[in-house]
Amino acid sequence: MTLKNLFLQGIFPFDGAGVEKPVPIHSQLSHYVPDGVINQTLYFRGGNSSPELITVVLMRDGIPMRYFPIGAKSDVHVPLRVVEDIEGGSLIELRLLADTGVSGSVVVDLGMVEH
Repeated sequence: MTLKNLFLQGIFPFDGAGVEKPVPIHSQLSHYVPDGVINQTLYFRGGNSSPELITVVLMRDGIPMRYFPIGAKSDVHVPLRVVEDIEGGSLIELRLLADTGVSGSVVVDLGMVEH
């Protein structure tokens, strides 16, 4: 079995659009799991430059899988102890929840492995 490490990461500006519906952060923060492959997310690290709480949402095929709240001007590191198999053909993406009018930059680093 060959393992491949993958990362969705970067620093991105954002403008809050409300906390009701997760909105895309950037096109670089999505990954299509190839057919015949199993993906597992292992950890999430995030940082928030804004003066308000934000939440990064890990989505699978448009459905929330995990919520990662990040405090005002703070950071978080979440090693995922419950690891789920994400089958090939799935779209994984990171989206954002933030109150309307909140703006800043979000730092994200999602570590994954595929086999």
